[in-house]
Amino acid sequence: MRKHRLLGIVVAAGLALGSASIQAGWDPFKKGQGDTATDAEEVDTAIAQFLAEDRSLKAFFDEAYGYAVFPNVYKGGIGVGGAYGKGRVYRRGEYVGDSKLYQLTAGFQLGGQAYSEVVFLGDADAFERFTSTKMEFSAQVSAVAVTAGASADAAYEDGVAVFTLAKGGLMWEASVGGQTFEFEKKTGD
Repeated sequence: MRKHRLLGIVVAAGLALGSASIQAGWDPFKKGQGDTATDAEEVDTAIAQFLAEDRSLKAFFDEAYGYAVFPNVYKGGIGVGGAYGKGRVYRRGEYVGDSKLYQLTAGFQLGGQAYSEVVFLGDADAFERFTSTKMEFSAQVSAVAVTAGASADAAYEDGVAVFTLAKGGLMWEASVGGQTFEFEKKTGD
């Protein structure tokens, strides 16, 4: 009986923390919020946060053929879950378009979290796959959670390396599912 009560408290706290972190990035009364592209300032801030956490990521930013930065990815689930984020895509450090990240998962999961994500594209082939309108990562592609020195052992898998940086929330998860990315070329070129 006591274990059930404690589990109930932990679950409620996880849902409250996850809900608060997800809601912090979205204001339902703010007009046009879901339609605007991620701005350069958000991306620069996210990159600075990644580098502050692990300076060795600078080599990835400097040497990658391209990369996509998603400053705010929001994820939540109760049994079935999902994630969504918007970002900017760069080739050789030059902004070339926007991307949206979608994820649907199934399995044991409860709570919500917010995080930043960077997808490094090691070569022209990986960049072409990513920017060919829609790309999907299989469940086998894993992300490296950034901590000091985390990137030292990281390597590209099929031309792709993914890093995440937690921002807030609490989520218990043992689920499967991949991420899907949609690319939209920068207008005005």
